[in-house]
Amino acid sequence: MNYRLPFLCLLSIAPFFVKAQASAQLNAAEIRQGLAALNVTGSVLYIAAHPDDENTRLLTYLSKEKKVRTGYLSLTRGDGGQNLIGTEQGDLLGLIRTQELLAARRTDGAEQFFSRANDFGFSKTSEESFKIWGKEQILSDVVWVIRNFQPDVIITRFPEDARAGHGHHQASAILAREAFAAAADPKRFPEQLKFVKIWKTKRIVWNTFNFGGANTTSDDQIKLDVGVFNPLLGKSYGEIAAESRSNHKSQGFGSALQRGSAIEFFSPVAGDAAQKDLFEGLDFKLDRNKGTEKAQQMLNAINAAYDAAAPAKSIPALLQLKEEVKNLPFKHQQLDELILACAGIWMETTTPEPAYALDDSVPVLVSVISRVGAGFPMKITLQDLSRGKVSDLNPNQMATQTVILSARSIGITQPYWLKQTHPTGSYLIDSLNHLGMPEAPAPSAGVYRISFGKQFIDITRPIVYKHTDPVKGELYQPLVIAPPVTATMTEKSFLFSNNTPKKITVQLKSFKEGLKGLISPQVPAGWKVSPEKVEIDLPAKGTVKNLEFIITPAGTVSSGKLSIWAAVDGKTYNQGLKVLSYDHIPVQTLFPFAEAKVERADLKFAGMNIGYIAGAGDLIPESLTQIGYHVTWLTEKQVIDGDLSAYDAIITGVRLYNISDQISAMQPKLMEYVKNGGTMLVQYNVNGTLKFNDIGPYPFRLTRDRVTDEDAKVSFLAPNDAALNFPNKITAKDFDGWIQERGLYFAGDIDSHYVPVLGMNDIGEPSGNGSLLVAPFGKGKFVYTSLAFFRELPAGVPGAYRLFVNLISKN
Repeated sequence: MNYRLPFLCLLSIAPFFVKAQASAQLNAAEIRQGLAALNVTGSVLYIAAHPDDENTRLLTYLSKEKKVRTGYLSLTRGDGGQNLIGTEQGDLLGLIRTQELLAARRTDGAEQFFSRANDFGFSKTSEESFKIWGKEQILSDVVWVIRNFQPDVIITRFPEDARAGHGHHQASAILAREAFAAAADPKRFPEQLKFVKIWKTKRIVWNTFNFGGANTTSDDQIKLDVGVFNPLLGKSYGEIAAESRSNHKSQGFGSALQRGSAIEFFSPVAGDAAQKDLFEGLDFKLDRNKGTEKAQQMLNAINAAYDAAAPAKSIPALLQLKEEVKNLPFKHQQLDELILACAGIWMETTTPEPAYALDDSVPVLVSVISRVGAGFPMKITLQDLSRGKVSDLNPNQMATQTVILSARSIGITQPYWLKQTHPTGSYLIDSLNHLGMPEAPAPSAGVYRISFGKQFIDITRPIVYKHTDPVKGELYQPLVIAPPVTATMTEKSFLFSNNTPKKITVQLKSFKEGLKGLISPQVPAGWKVSPEKVEIDLPAKGTVKNLEFIITPAGTVSSGKLSIWAAVDGKTYNQGLKVLSYDHIPVQTLFPFAEAKVERADLKFAGMNIGYIAGAGDLIPESLTQIGYHVTWLTEKQVIDGDLSAYDAIITGVRLYNISDQISAMQPKLMEYVKNGGTMLVQYNVNGTLKFNDIGPYPFRLTRDRVTDEDAKVSFLAPNDAALNFPNKITAKDFDGWIQERGLYFAGDIDSHYVPVLGMNDIGEPSGNGSLLVAPFGKGKFVYTSLAFFRELPAGVPGAYRLFVNLISKN
């Protein structure tokens, strides 16, 4: 028995959980769409590597025009990319992009799936991707999704060769093809067959493309016009697709609405090759399943008689259909939701507070209303199956119940893939129930039964916190179950200059009343912490208190981990608090381990007053502040009209020249600052959509070249340059321990005024010299660097700090 399909089918019918809202109401046109979809039994699974790889226009067409069950399997959650809306990186960025994908799927009507693969950053080959991910494990994940979803057709976004442009892209195509065969083989991953059956997909095809300078389409390929207009929805699928894609805000993918014919092309990969039509040889009619002939006749009559002005008229016939198909293969969850929609039944389960501690009781208000008209021919009731209480649902009258739940029965609410510290290649998942799912099912107050006379529908709704904002109106956010106290440090890593002590601030937050306990930091062997323990007394829920500890490096251990432990009510907790709040996704609350990396380094300084101009978002200012720099955030007006001479160095945030509409006005002032003796460091920009091309005082061009191997050998092209000598002597050791990559979008066609300082390359490629350029200009110094300092400094890489300090130091 496929025990996951009912939950997944729920996601395919309508946007029921928009921004954590408990129960959005389908309109008459959407009900009409849903009734027509009951006639269709087919399914299509689209497979690629990252959030944003999916073809939203095709997904929209498949789900809303062809009305087949449509899914997108993204191997990763996009954790390794850049963030254009904030400073989150790594796992936090993956969490944002997971929610952006879910928002996109609510728009285009498809379902969302993931494997355990972690996006470790740009990869040049599929071999590297498989080595880091563990190919067999991720292949098993793809097979698991196929066996659960049971697609008739699989579509890949990318080819298996270099035309894919990214090792992850290539890997996604290879895994899709191999999983296509393995899912039908009982000898492959037999442990899955306790829960799912083998599944043979009819065909797998490649959705060829014409973008990024590569045209892989041809006239002899299968074609499909997906630019159709849907009069029920009042939009073309190109318009809906653009709205879907615009949810990828962390990647800056706001899209213009597309109207008119749009041809998609497909090339066969494996299975039964189609000649003219993507669905050739496939019967998607309901009555292809034995025993559904009568159900097909009933459904035809229901669709023919549907009255958009009075959907409730369809309920008796839909209930008869429900009885007819109860033991047959059918879209049972969709049918139930359509019956509820026709009755105008709306249900939500809400709490009066946003968060509860693990040992709290949680009061939940259950609210249900039916909007059938007076004189409806059958009685509608609500029954709490867990507690037996029954209420009549009178037309347009709200019925409410209050239930009390144990927070511990729900457990701490945490993204399931982040519950454990994971290696670089993949997340650690402790339950097959979660594998493939975008997130765990939300907590519920139990199963409720809506009865229409003798017929009934059992439903659940997620528990949410509902409140009213004076500007934004009614808002929902997911319920939070928290540890009784959290201890959060300001940084993920702390760099200590030699044995100089550092003050560390720990922010406590209480999630229960009358909390008393003991806070104990743990430091590497030989290091010292003062005080060693602190008694805490937080009388009220929600109390926030900052504690300060002095950490002093000592002994022979130069690196390790700082952990904060809280002892409360005989239990110990080691969790911090992180809240991600963006308007386009539900509020995300998670409880990462209360740990930070600590490193001792030989670090010298020259000039401590820094001006910083924000770009797309990085944590460079915070990283510099914690090692002693005074950092001033400069506005565009301050740059254009202010006196910059007080700053020892000015740093631009990542991608500033890609996103700032004022950079052309700021640039002359910045170049004047350098000419008069200042130091300016420009972090990486991408080679497309530059708002201003002349980034430095002398010309160079941005390329797409990068070095993805974080351990790649680095050669010193200018060993005597101050960048490698003052105030810190840089050696090969300073390039140990870098994360994810060396750098990206290196410079090319470099003017002779610049000194290329470093050479580096990935295996099998020629060494490049565009990662770090230094040029004197007037009395000052200009630095352009494509090195990934925006990753290395927040990660506490000592050598990266030492080199960065040199670059912003006055010679």
